Amino acid sequence: MSEFSDNLHEVFERFGRIAVRRMFGGHGVFHVGRMFALVASGRLYLKTDAQNRAAFEARGLPPFEYARQGATARLNYHEAPAEVFDDREEAARWARLAWDAALRAVKPARPVAAKQRNARR
Repeated sequence: MSEFSDNLHEVFERFGRIAVRRMFGGHGVFHVGRMFALVASGRLYLKTDAQNRAAFEARGLPPFEYARQGATARLNYHEAPAEVFDDREEAARWARLAWDAALRAVKPARPVAAKQRNARR
């Protein structure tokens, strides 16, 4: 891992235990097995959705984008504000915003259709 990624354990110490795993040329940042942040090109991005995106946009924090088949692809992650690296309380606050978005992104299990249930009996 990079020194940048290694330091995230300290950055998020007041949020809770995290795991950093190498993936897709960057790193995924996980809490309780769920990804809530990513590191790419030396930048930290936090999970966003319709409910928390305005907080990031109000600060002018750019979304995570990458080139894919000649087009720009955008994921639901926005760059973290710089103060998360200096203020552990702010880091925890922003991490909670991202964590809540990660939890909301979980799709509920699809119910088994009645036909399939009856076929198993």
